[in-house]
Amino acid sequence: QVQLVESGGGPVQAGGSLRLSCAASAYTYRANCLGWFRQGPGKEREGVATIGFYDVTNYADSVAGRFTISKDNEKNTLYLQMNSLKPEDTGMYYCAADREYVWNGRCRLTSNYDYWGQGTQVTVSS
Repeated sequence: QVQLVESGGGPVQAGGSLRLSCAASAYTYRANCLGWFRQGPGKEREGVATIGFYDVTNYADSVAGRFTISKDNEKNTLYLQMNSLKPEDTGMYYCAADREYVWNGRCRLTSNYDYWGQGTQVTVSS
């Protein structure tokens, strides 16, 4: 069955770090693309980072060098390590999975993924 459950969000001061986790069902974890997306107050949902079937990663320019996406195949879990957090990183963070095959493994950052979790809130204070 389809299941994506995020955890690890919370309040943090600017400059701090958080690690988000997304526990997936075996079926969902086998998707060709897994990713993290976020939606800030008054903003549209945007792609943060994705990881493809061949572990090819893709990052939004706004987080490149600060965030790292990874996965643990034994635990069917997706992670997002977030360092040097800024107030503009505040938002609801969602993990998502998509079945579309990507020939070069570089998964898109657009939000039209097949499956979504419920989200975990990240609040960065200045």
